[in-house]
Amino acid sequence: MKSWLYRIYERMLWAQVRNGPSPDHIGLIVDGNRRFARGKGIKLNEGHHEGSVKVKEFLRWCFRLEIKVITLFGFSTENFNRSEQEVEYLMELIMDQLKQFQTDPEIMKERVKVKVIGRRENLSEKMNTVIDSVEDLTKNHDRFLLNIALSYGGRAEIIDAVKRIAGEVDAGQLAISDITEQSFADYLYTVGVPDPDLIIRTSGEERLSGFLLWQSAYSELYFTEVYWPAFRMIDLWRAIRVYQQRERRFGK
Repeated sequence: MKSWLYRIYERMLWAQVRNGPSPDHIGLIVDGNRRFARGKGIKLNEGHHEGSVKVKEFLRWCFRLEIKVITLFGFSTENFNRSEQEVEYLMELIMDQLKQFQTDPEIMKERVKVKVIGRRENLSEKMNTVIDSVEDLTKNHDRFLLNIALSYGGRAEIIDAVKRIAGEVDAGQLAISDITEQSFADYLYTVGVPDPDLIIRTSGEERLSGFLLWQSAYSELYFTEVYWPAFRMIDLWRAIRVYQQRERRFGK
């Protein structure tokens, strides 16, 4: 009975969102892997693994809606404060995912460009080698863009941009009068990428936690109680429906 009702609701929800405007760029804060694991009585690492599997599903749902850019908050600068064992597992999990992207037929078929943003100097040489490889293999893909934020913090991103600008001003390569909002954006990790239209965060937390602080000024924010590994296609469609119902005036 429940599955029958679910299918009816799914068809109804899809009918509501499929012909409406979809965001061009979704920012995604995947949260709740550990609480999901505790609730299921499984190991924390298994919760992280389930979350990794969910990323692949989420990408397929976005392809279906022609959402061109997805920026995934994979690992923050603050996440390095977790236990050494958990950080090591997460890095191995992320590295495995990046390796899979190198040969994933769906990534190739959908022509997904994979880009990693963040402070790569904090990552291991092995991780950086894998990142270079997947970025090189997908650099000419031109249909979708997957940004993965690793060793990322919004404040760190802004500080890094300011340092670059200050260096160019000091070297006489940039005049202070030439610094505008648009030119500042050119020094961010996301240079050339449109700001996110919609940011989704799972697990019930209602904050950005440093995610895309500059870029999210006019983003629509959607928070859901669902833990990331339990996130379903209809949860994405619900977020899209809310996005479609909001009037975006950009201060006008």
